[in-house]
Amino acid sequence: VQSSAMALMCAKGEITPMPDACIFADTGSEPTKVYDFLAWLEKELPFPVHIVQHKEGLTKALEDGVAGKQRFASPPLYTRDYATGGVGILNRQCTLDYKISPIRKKVREMLGLKPMQKAKDVHCTQYIGISLDELNRAKLSLVPYIDHRFPLIENRIRRGDCLEWMKKNGYPAPPRSACVYCPYHSNHEWRRLKDHDPEGWEEAVRIDELLRHGNGKTKAELFVHQYMVPLRDVDLS
Repeated sequence: VQSSAMALMCAKGEITPMPDACIFADTGSEPTKVYDFLAWLEKELPFPVHIVQHKEGLTKALEDGVAGKQRFASPPLYTRDYATGGVGILNRQCTLDYKISPIRKKVREMLGLKPMQKAKDVHCTQYIGISLDELNRAKLSLVPYIDHRFPLIENRIRRGDCLEWMKKNGYPAPPRSACVYCPYHSNHEWRRLKDHDPEGWEEAVRIDELLRHGNGKTKAELFVHQYMVPLRDVDLS
């Protein structure tokens, strides 16, 4: 929602200077409506949209991790160990590996930097679509060749304001971007997925069942839902 509104605000000259490009980090696990909306958005923008992805995507990494074929990609899954009675949540590594790192890699490419080359005299300003109601998510860049800027925060724009702006300008409402099996979903979001995206719901159920018996390193049960019961059986009422 926020990133799409920000990109269109840039296109209309409401946020300046206009960016040279957009970068969309694709985990490969977004709802179909997100990919459909992205295809529409590309046609509306006067600058290119680069779609980047880490290797084969998050779903393949989870499947291979469970099978012990590679390091386990770590979403913030909920865990329960019946032997010890312990419960917890895995450290989230997926955002860094499947969002931030592919974006940085593309930025370095656009700046003409080779792998492992130090950035001395080149840098870029990266607009990030974090709104005023998400102020705690706004962080400084951790690499010297990228400066972060948060235009929505600068203009005191909240998520709801983005939706109103889209409506006012005759644009369709953007869908929420998140992996279909993201453990951070609220029950409201799980219900929305189940009711309006049956394909996405079945994929989330499949991944939940796939993860049940550990991640190749631990035998603790893993769940995508915070109630730590199979997703298909969760009471979403």
